[in-house]
Amino acid sequence: MFSVIPMVQCGAMSSKLSSVFICQQCSYQSSKWIGQCPECGAWNTFEETVATVSEKKHGKSGGIGVATIQPLSTVTHAHEFRRISTGMEECDRVLGGGIVQGSVMLIGGEPGIGKSTLLTQIVINILDNQEKDYRIIYICGEESPEQILLRIERMNGKKGTEVVWKERLLFLPSTDVDACISAIEAEHPNLVIVDSIQSMQTDDLTGTAGSIGQLKENTQRLARVAKDRHIPMFLVGHVTKEGAIAGPKVLEHIVDAVLELSGERTGFFRLLRTVKNRFGATDEVGVFQVVEQGLAEVSNPSLVFLEGSTKDVPGSAIVPVMEGTRAMLVEIQALVVESQLAMPRRVGRGISLPRIQLLAAVLQKHCGLPLGTMDIFVNVAGGFIVDEPAADLAIAMAIASSCKNVPLPNDTAYAGEIGLLGEVRNVGLLEKRVKEAKRLGYSRVISRQDAYQIARLVRSFQSVKTKKS
Repeated sequence: MFSVIPMVQCGAMSSKLSSVFICQQCSYQSSKWIGQCPECGAWNTFEETVATVSEKKHGKSGGIGVATIQPLSTVTHAHEFRRISTGMEECDRVLGGGIVQGSVMLIGGEPGIGKSTLLTQIVINILDNQEKDYRIIYICGEESPEQILLRIERMNGKKGTEVVWKERLLFLPSTDVDACISAIEAEHPNLVIVDSIQSMQTDDLTGTAGSIGQLKENTQRLARVAKDRHIPMFLVGHVTKEGAIAGPKVLEHIVDAVLELSGERTGFFRLLRTVKNRFGATDEVGVFQVVEQGLAEVSNPSLVFLEGSTKDVPGSAIVPVMEGTRAMLVEIQALVVESQLAMPRRVGRGISLPRIQLLAAVLQKHCGLPLGTMDIFVNVAGGFIVDEPAADLAIAMAIASSCKNVPLPNDTAYAGEIGLLGEVRNVGLLEKRVKEAKRLGYSRVISRQDAYQIARLVRSFQSVKTKKS
């Protein structure tokens, strides 16, 4: 039975730990929390922080400590820090090729989005493919080991309790960060998962688990042991109502990578992105599909996002968007109807509201479409979020198509940015977009090379429809 070893505080003979409240605006210190800073007058800016009073500064050791200087010749070569594959190509792509030894990765997402499921799948894949002495510590501050075992059995089927690596997966049901660090130093595992960082706390601070002071201090301590021992570590983080990872922004500066798992909770797709990555690019995305066993990789996202798309229906346009180095085709759907309100509605799902308002104004001004009295609803099929300007042309064409009740050509995709003057602008990586579109049967991709003005493009597809009729 795995036991937790009480932590011996590092440097306890030469330093004394205490907590102090510091104003985040002017660094004024107080022994207790106060609402308004007496120095700068700011409100609610005091955060509890661990303060270390060194005995050397009081003259007990006769001098001040000197930091150790390390020449380049003594630094370990980079090739010894090999990457560890997660067993999932989509996840490896987002991480920059795999998990780097000693890296600290913070993964955030809404409750129930699949953070623990994804990490459990990574644990299963790594233990299935790594050496027999490879061990993982799973610090379960929110779940019990029995709950995690049920998830493993669901993912592995009947093999859940018969796996050969069950002795190498060590559960640590504790929320005491000092005890967890002591166990990590004693066992020296190959990978550590902390689920979640908001549940961890230290007795050196009086704040409750999840408070700003606790989050900052606990993350710093865990990151320090990960760097010193060269142990990769995943930290699960909660998110706020605004969708940002809970806690101070300094958490993202402490860790090496910040991962974001997003998607519609009721949908079937999950997207893994990097907000920050010291060992790889931040423009990659991993696509996963929710299945009964957990999360399955989607190697061809274009086919998935276009699944169920209809032909010869007004209001549908295809756009090749870029996510990192890969091109993906998604469907833009628009619905334009007469408004029953004094102020017509503009509703977007997967597309920002200001963009819909801007494009509607351009279409009304330069194309003469009567959108001032129309409700406009725009949706990205499949729960995908489009934020690059290259989708402007497809959004505008979908709105125009629905307004005129004229379907767009079935073999055509659209890629272009639209300016306030109604001009169509060039987009980057057009060749990759065209190649992906043609691979899926779209023989033509309309861009600035085909139309300089959105008004001319709207008139052209209307005239083609008129000739056919």
